[in-house]
Parts: sequence; C-alpha cells; structure tokens
Amino acid sequence: MTEYLIRRIIQSVVVLFLITLVTFGLIHAAPGGPTQIFLSPGLSQEAAKIQAHNLGLDRPVYIQYIRWLGDLLQGDLGYTFKNHIPVGKILWPTVGNTIVLMGAAWILSLVIAIPWGIYNSTVEYGFSDQTASFISYVGFAMPTFWFGILLQELFSLRLDWLPLSDMWTMGKEGNLGDLFMHLILPVTVLTLGFLASYVKYARASMLEVLEQDYIRTARAKGVKETRVVFRHALRNALIPIITVLGLDLSILVGGAALTENVFNWPGMGRLFVEMAMSREYSVLMAITIVVAVMVVVGNLIADILYAIVDPRVQLGRRGGNLS
Repeated sequence: MTEYLIRRIIQSVVVLFLITLVTFGLIHAAPGGPTQIFLSPGLSQEAAKIQAHNLGLDRPVYIQYIRWLGDLLQGDLGYTFKNHIPVGKILWPTVGNTIVLMGAAWILSLVIAIPWGIYNSTVEYGFSDQTASFISYVGFAMPTFWFGILLQELFSLRLDWLPLSDMWTMGKEGNLGDLFMHLILPVTVLTLGFLASYVKYARASMLEVLEQDYIRTARAKGVKETRVVFRHALRNALIPIITVLGLDLSILVGGAALTENVFNWPGMGRLFVEMAMSREYSVLMAITIVVAVMVVVGNLIADILYAIVDPRVQLGRRGGNLS
C-alpha cells in the first residue's frame, strides 16, 4: 500500500507539472494578451510598456513561467492585472460557494441515483426503468441553461415561490434558510444532469454483475434475492461507479459555468467566464490548477476505494490480477 501510494503521488506530481506547463503556454499563446488591458485611448504606448515591465510581462515566456511556478509552489497565486488584487482573495471564496452548490447537487444525485439504478437492474424494462431512461434522455438532451431559465420563469417570476438568482437575499447573508431557498432551483438543474449519467451507470454495472456465473450459482443455491443483490453483486458493481465518482470530484470545484451564470451564483464557474472576458490570465491559470488538483486527487481516491470495495484488486494495477 505504501509503495503504491508513493508511486501514485509521484505520478500525480508529474501530471500536475505538465498541466501547469501546458496551461501557461496555451493561455499566453491565446489571441490578445494581458497587455491589451492597458491599451485604452487615454493610455500611451509608453505608459503601457512601463506597466507591463512592472508586472514582468515583458520578460521571456519561460522566465515568466519559472517565476509563476515558484510563486505557486509557495502558495502565491499571483495578482490580477487590472487592480493588482491577490488572486487567492478572489478565488477561494468562489471555491467555497461552488462546493456548496455542486456538493448539494452531487450528494442528492447519489442518494437518488444509486438505489434507483440498483432497483432498476432487478426489474429491467419495467415502469421504473423506463421512467429513469426517459429522465436520462431529457438530462442528456436538455441544455442546462434553458432548463434553468424555464424554472426561473415558472417558480420565480410567475409563482413567486423561490428566489430568482444569487446565493443570498440582500440583508440575509448567513441565513441558512435563505441559502436553502436559493439552492433549490440551481440544485434541481444540476441534479438532473447528474442523474442522467449516474442512474444509467448504476443500472448497467449491476446488470453486468448479475449475469455472472457466481450470481447464478448463488441463486441456484437458494440464496435470497436481496442478499444476492446487496451482498454478492453490489460490491463488484460499485467499482466502475467509483471510477465515475472519482472523476466527478473535480466538478465540485470546477463547477458548472452555465448554471452559475444563469442563477448569478458567485462560484468559480462564473468567475472563470468573467476573468476570461477580462483577460485576467493569472486568475484563469489558478482556477485551472485548482481543478487539475481535484481531478488528480479524485483519481487517487478512486484507486484507494477499489481496494476497500474489492480487496482482490491489487492496488498496484487498477483492475489487475487477483491476489
């Protein structure tokens, strides 16, 4: 276990280093550039050059990268170009807000999808199964921003039951009841998207396991169906589901930019869109790194969970030989 974890951590560090390199290169190769921020009608070219020099933007790209990476390793995410505000001061509050929104939707989706998918695998093509398939098709096909606008139109503008947007009502910041009311619509939108995939993954995984010979043997011996499903089948069926959940951990931080923009939720997805429009490259790179770290950590957690769910799987090789 220890050797495996060390090896995976080293691999993760290499992957993160490559991500920083590629991200920095692509963002600086994008059309325009941070120096364009200073080129307003009231600012001379000479003044813009001085400002770029003060920010180190006139140095070679590799020098800028080394300097940025060194600051990053010390926990310094840099400063915005326009107002010279620490990136962390802008970024970390939005990360927390996104985790609240995405975490609520993610947990609600799991509570509904996993049991529902397991049940549908035992009543294949029944009413419940067909209903789940319909919801999955709708979830995959319906644009999230359009669904969000429909919910706002119905429940906020017409019925006036729920808040239209934002995270808090002005003057009620910190009120949990008010936060819950603001969560209902965006969480509904996001939950539909999660359900579309999780129900199908859980159902398909369970169906595959239920067709195995050892399941047929257990049934032939007279083992109760509930014990067959939850004792023998579920443990192995969880492995591919864990893979999906591990990858989706990044969504908790990356957020859903469209949903956050529709509901004016002060999260990281909305921040990314705003900073992209403003060419605030330091903020964009910080967001990318945070999401990349979550993806790597999610994969590592998924690998460890494999061994917890099925001890036969060698941690050294995902889905590897039996011990």
